[in-house]
Amino acid sequence: MRILLTGGAGFLGSHLSEHLLDAGHELIVMDNLLTGRANNIAHLFGKDGFTFLNYDVTNYIHVRGSLDYVLHFASPASPDDYLRYPIRTMKVGAYGTHHTLGLARAKKAKFLLASTSESYGDPLVHPQKEDYWGNVNPIGLRGVYDEAKRFAEAMTMAYHRESGVDTRIVRIFNTYGPRMRKKDGRAIPNFINQALAGEPLTVYGDGSQTRSVCYVEDLVEGIYRLMQADYHEPVNIGNPSEEMTMLYLANKIIQMTESESEVQLLPNAQIGDDPKVRQPDITLARKLLGWDPKVSPDQGLRWTIEWFRAN
Repeated sequence: MRILLTGGAGFLGSHLSEHLLDAGHELIVMDNLLTGRANNIAHLFGKDGFTFLNYDVTNYIHVRGSLDYVLHFASPASPDDYLRYPIRTMKVGAYGTHHTLGLARAKKAKFLLASTSESYGDPLVHPQKEDYWGNVNPIGLRGVYDEAKRFAEAMTMAYHRESGVDTRIVRIFNTYGPRMRKKDGRAIPNFINQALAGEPLTVYGDGSQTRSVCYVEDLVEGIYRLMQADYHEPVNIGNPSEEMTMLYLANKIIQMTESESEVQLLPNAQIGDDPKVRQPDITLARKLLGWDPKVSPDQGLRWTIEWFRAN
């Protein structure tokens, strides 16, 4: 198949790019490198079937030739990034989604939107199922990301219902692995780099907020299966096992890195509405896709720590 992937130079996009090329597809990666990095995909340059376009998808998109799939993954994704680029985050969720959907319609291509567990906001339901509408503060600092993704989901369903575009929506839960940026701003790269540097691991509040984390290879396999499924509404992809508090995760990383660092508790994050809990209900993914994450947090964290040491 011939596939366009926006945001393909990001952490997640680069792993998905590898997976698609390894599966024998022709791939066009489109990324303006705002938060993505060329180094993430440097090893793909020169491979048969790979093309890179440095382009901002909030502008009109033209791609020559046919397309079988359009995968829209372009967006700042970490709190540090969408606080730094709030307007660009909203624009890529709105204009970027509109333009990629329009391209899919013109090419008669299937479309997959990368949405997020942040669509659920600070949830009042636990674990989170796809039929939960969420608890989002639209004018809070996190709202620029949460509402951009919620709007993108609504736009995707509108194109499906009105224009017959063959769409899919993946709601991605906390994911980690190699190629996360050192200053990504999310918990796992922060903790690993602080531990390796012998610095205090900074945990906000009392550290009781929980997350369930999924290794990137598992997530990519789930996304690839969803691409090929005949299902149009959102599907959670994440790892519900071993939901852990941030305090437990920080201490676990100290132990795994054999660091002499200690945990430092700081006042609650400056970003309001920090979710207190986050765990996916993946019943639908198991039934629809026959998918289940295979990599345990211990193994995934070990591989991720090894990558950060080497880099």
